[in-house]
Amino acid sequence: MPRPPKRRRVEFVPEVTVFKPAGIPLVDMEEETLLLEELEALRLKDLEGLEQEECADRMQVSRPTFQRVLSSAREKVSRALVEGKAIRIEGGTYRLAAWRLRCGDCSYEFEAPAAMYHRGAGAACPR
Repeated sequence: MPRPPKRRRVEFVPEVTVFKPAGIPLVDMEEETLLLEELEALRLKDLEGLEQEECADRMQVSRPTFQRVLSSAREKVSRALVEGKAIRIEGGTYRLAAWRLRCGDCSYEFEAPAAMYHRGAGAACPR
């Protein structure tokens, strides 16, 4: 019996979760599903430009696991672009990271879910 997969640490959850080629109704298209941890791997490596070791540390996985997740993500995005498929971002084996924040008014430090902070909701000081 295989070991259950370890949940990957994800710092970002997008508001927009479906991308598709213009001019074709979504109901008429095939889709590629990009898991949230695959999007996180793309974000850390390709957008933030981090080295693989740092990416793996941030996601709290081994470097080989990070490489597999990144390769899977790149393959799915490439296939969708080349074959004209929609990309849907959902699912996966992940847990949302909490960010350490400091209140600008009273300097109190607290944790808030990363997804809330990324969506622009901000985090209210609990004091």
